[in-house]
Amino acid sequence: SLQDQFDNLEKHTQWGIDVLEKYIKFVKERTEIELSYAKQLRNLSKKYQPKKNSKEEEEYRYTSTRAFLATLNEMNDYAGQHEVISENMTSLITGELTRYVQELKQERKSHFHDGRKAQQHIETCWKQLEASKRRFERDCKEADRAQQYFEKMDADINVTKADVEKARQQAQLRHQMAEDSKAEYSSTLQKFNSEQHDHYYTHIPNIFQKIQEMEERRIVRIGESMKTFAEVDRQVIPIIGKCLDEITKAAESIDHKNDSQLVIEAFKSGFEPPGDIDFEDFTQPMKRTVSESSLSNSRGDGKSELKFGGKSKGKLWPFIKKNKLMSLLTSPHQPPPPPPASASPSAVPNGPQSPKQQKEPLSHRFNEFMTSKPKIHCFRSLKRGGAGPEDFSNLPPEQRRKKLQQKVDELNKDIQKEMDQRDALTKMKDVYIKNPQMGDAASVDHRLAELGQNIEKLRVEVQKFEGWLAEVEGRLPMRTEQARRQSGLYEAQNTSAVNSCAQDRESPDGSYTEEQSQETEMKVPATDFDDEFDDEEPLPTIGTCKALYTFEGQNEGTISVAEGEMLYVIEEDKGDGWTRIRRNEDEEGYVPTSYVEVYLDKNAK
Repeated sequence: SLQDQFDNLEKHTQWGIDVLEKYIKFVKERTEIELSYAKQLRNLSKKYQPKKNSKEEEEYRYTSTRAFLATLNEMNDYAGQHEVISENMTSLITGELTRYVQELKQERKSHFHDGRKAQQHIETCWKQLEASKRRFERDCKEADRAQQYFEKMDADINVTKADVEKARQQAQLRHQMAEDSKAEYSSTLQKFNSEQHDHYYTHIPNIFQKIQEMEERRIVRIGESMKTFAEVDRQVIPIIGKCLDEITKAAESIDHKNDSQLVIEAFKSGFEPPGDIDFEDFTQPMKRTVSESSLSNSRGDGKSELKFGGKSKGKLWPFIKKNKLMSLLTSPHQPPPPPPASASPSAVPNGPQSPKQQKEPLSHRFNEFMTSKPKIHCFRSLKRGGAGPEDFSNLPPEQRRKKLQQKVDELNKDIQKEMDQRDALTKMKDVYIKNPQMGDAASVDHRLAELGQNIEKLRVEVQKFEGWLAEVEGRLPMRTEQARRQSGLYEAQNTSAVNSCAQDRESPDGSYTEEQSQETEMKVPATDFDDEFDDEEPLPTIGTCKALYTFEGQNEGTISVAEGEMLYVIEEDKGDGWTRIRRNEDEEGYVPTSYVEVYLDKNAK
């Protein structure tokens, strides 16, 4: 029936609206995913960005790390395009379809309201027709009965004329009423037929047509939204492609040769490799002393000497671990043995009768040796956080030169800054002199004096560092102009210090010490320093000592002594429990401090 068709259409159109709302929900969830993805990409890019004022910033001087930084920046832009996708889908699809669904619901409601109204109207006309029909039928039956009653009265001779006339009039009245009902029924039927025709051929088809058009517009609209869905993605593809192109370009800009050169420039020390090790002939009976070293050159009479001469001399290679050279400079790698149990308290050395000097830091172990020799510092102290000397003498020559040049440049910038301030104040003072109402000219004199003092101090600092720089450049091997230009390309970028140590200073218990003293270091003339040692001279004696007990010097770097023997002290105990002594020109080494009684010279350093 027609009502069933309306029910079917109502269900179908409601299903269409549900599909549209489902698609809106799908697009909305897609936009949320795009936003979440963009946020995660941005967080990822931010997570791997170099932190300010950190070691990571130094790493970005290499082309590979700069390419990675460019990738991070492009990923940030890439995330921005996904945000654009989310925004466009929200405005062009979700927002538009949400408004359209509301309009569609109103239109659908209106069409089905018109359909129900038309259906109710035809039903009302049908009821009127049925009522008119029943009335016409009833009046006809009444007219027939009245006619039959009249004919019966008229045939009966016993009935009076008046009764017959009355019956005749009643029959005529009923007949007239039947005619009127017939006319009314005919009119109502004609009207119903017309309404029914209009209903089935005009009103209902129009309503169905509108519902059909509404449904088709819905279908077209969802199709257009799907096209927009794809077009929004397609619009950002060129920009995403540019981001990917930039990443590719950054990757292609990586220069392995440049990065390798940066590493070379950053860690180049300026030291030369060590010379050949001389053959030690053990077949000749000789008394070996702890001063002999596998890295020393032989003296004329068979004695060993330590040399760090010019290019023809043996070089100290700064990255050799635990070589024999250091046995000359360090005490044995173990704690000293305790004195014999029979020792009386009065026999303990370094008592009141031989007061020791105040203990110095362990980093002064080399001080006596360095008094007349160029100093080779431990670079690891920088890595461990130790304060380096002002002249950067703890660095290899090449790194020291770069640091000094950097310091000179910084000081020159400070000088220029102070001079600019002084010029500005001078101009201000001139303005005040010409226009006293603008200010007091004398008010800037104090600041000008301060700036003058600051400039003078900075110039003194520049001269000091330039002197050190000239000293270092005089020691370094001659570099060609091309090499200077090449190194100059990287010097502005090289800010990291060398963290490796040429040779660790080891105390007898195996622990490491650092050189931290600047005041006790002797300044060496530039003509004597090539990161080399000249011919070794015996260390001066600083006192004498008496052996309290017999000591068997079986470890490397120690010397054996007999109880009661008198010997020379050339290096006092630095806090590690060992004292360095000499028996004669050829024999010297370490003995436990508790085994000897030390008598220091008053004038000894």
